[in-house]
Amino acid sequence: MSYERRNIFENVPVLQAIIRLAIPTMIGQIILVLYNMADTFFIGITGSDAMLAAVTVCTPAFMFLSAISNLFGVGGASAIARALGRKDTDCAYDCSAFSFYGCLMVTAIYSLGVLCFLDNMINLLGGSNPEVHQFARVYMTITVVIGGLSTSMNALLAHLIRSEGRAMQASIGIALGGIFNIALDPLFMFVILPKGNELMGAAIATALSNTLALLYFVFILVHIRKQSVLRFRWKSQVLSGPIPGEIIRVGLPACMMTLCENISFSVMDALVAVHGLSYQAGLGVAKKVNMLAHCIVRGISQGVLPLIAYNYAAGQKKRMHDVIRSSLIIAVGMASLCTAISLFGARELISIFIHNASDSLDHGITYLRILCIGCPFSALAYILISVFQAVNFGGESLILALLRKGILDIPLLFVLNRALPPYGLAWATPGADFICAICAITLYELFKKQINRGTAVSLTDRIHDMAILKAFTRAQVR
Repeated sequence: MSYERRNIFENVPVLQAIIRLAIPTMIGQIILVLYNMADTFFIGITGSDAMLAAVTVCTPAFMFLSAISNLFGVGGASAIARALGRKDTDCAYDCSAFSFYGCLMVTAIYSLGVLCFLDNMINLLGGSNPEVHQFARVYMTITVVIGGLSTSMNALLAHLIRSEGRAMQASIGIALGGIFNIALDPLFMFVILPKGNELMGAAIATALSNTLALLYFVFILVHIRKQSVLRFRWKSQVLSGPIPGEIIRVGLPACMMTLCENISFSVMDALVAVHGLSYQAGLGVAKKVNMLAHCIVRGISQGVLPLIAYNYAAGQKKRMHDVIRSSLIIAVGMASLCTAISLFGARELISIFIHNASDSLDHGITYLRILCIGCPFSALAYILISVFQAVNFGGESLILALLRKGILDIPLLFVLNRALPPYGLAWATPGADFICAICAITLYELFKKQINRGTAVSLTDRIHDMAILKAFTRAQVR
C-alpha cells in the first residue's frame, strides 16, 4: 500500500478524508441511479404503461445481482481494509481472491437459475399480465441471464478497489457504466432496433454498458498491480481458514438488505398491481426517483467504510468516532434535502418519466411524496449499518438490515394496503425506516460504551461464546 493511500487513512483531516473517499463514491452512485432511471426515462417516451411496468417487475431480479456483489464486495472490502490497518498484506491478498471467485461462482449459478425458471419468476414478481410478461421476459433474459456476470463483477471490483482508498478509480468505473448506458439507450431503442422493440434496446444497452465498465476495471487492476494488494490467485487452503467466514459474516447484512429490499419491492408491486396498471406504473417511477436519495447515502456509507475499518483495526478510536459522526451529519443532511425536493417538486420529478397527463402520473406523485419521508431515517440507518460492517460486527448489521427491509415493512405492506388502499402500502417504507433508525442509534450507543471500556464484542461472538459455554456445561454435567 502506497504512502499516499496510507496517509488518507491515518493522517489526513477527517472531513477532508471523507470528502476524498465518499464524494467520488457518492457521485458514482448518483450516476448509477441516473442510468437506472435512463431506461425508465426513454421507455416513458413510448407512452407504454406495459413497458414501464415490465421494467418495474424486472428490477428486483436485476438488483439481486447487487446483493451478490455486496455479499462478497462489502465483506471483502471490510476485511481488506482491516488487514491493511493491521499491516497484514498476506491476509489482504487472500481476501481479495476469495471475494473475486466467490462472486463469480454465485452469479453464474444465479443467472443459470433465472434462465431455468424465467416465466415463474416473472409471474412471482408481479408480471402476470400477458403484455407485461412478454416485455419482462425479454428484458430479464438480456440484463440478468446474459449480462449478469458483467453487472455483478464490475460492482464487486469497485468495492475491492475502494478498500485501498482508491475511491476515485472505483467511482469512475461506476460512472462510465452509467454514461455508456445513457448514451447507448436511445441508439439501440430508437435507431438500431425497429419500432416496438424499445424495451429490448434498453436491455441491450444496459448489458453492454456493464460489460464496458468491467473492461475498465480490468484495465485499472493491470495498471495498479505493483502497488495494490488485490490479488486473484486462488489458494485452496483459504477455504479452511477464517477468511470465508469473516467475509460472509460482514457481507451478509449488505446482501440481505439488498435482497430483502427486492423482496419488499416485489411484494409492493404485487399488491399494487391489483389496483390497476396505472398504479403499478406510477409506483415504479416513484421508487426509481426515490432511489436517488438512497444511492447518495449508500455512496457515502460505502466510501467511508474502509476508513472506519482501517482505523478500528489500527486502534485509532478517536479518529474512527470522528469519521462516524461527520458521516452521519453529511448523510442525514443530504437525505433531508432530497426529501424536501421530492415533497415540493414531486410533479416535476415524476413528469420527467411519465410524459402524458395520465392517471399513472398522479399516482406516481402521491407515492413519491409518501416514500421520500423516510429518507433521513434511512440515511442514519445506512451509515450505522456500514459502521458495524466495518468493525466486523456482523450480527448487529444483520439485525438492522433485516429491520430496515423484511421484518418490519413486509407485514406493514399487507396491513396498510388493506387499511388504506391504494396508497397506504407506501407508508410501510418510512415507518420501517423510522423504527430501524431508533434501533440503530441504540446499538451504536452500546457499541461506543464497549469501545470506551475496551470490551467491544460483537453479537455474533457473544452468541458463539454462549453456545460453547453451554456445550462445555453439558459435558461437565455428564
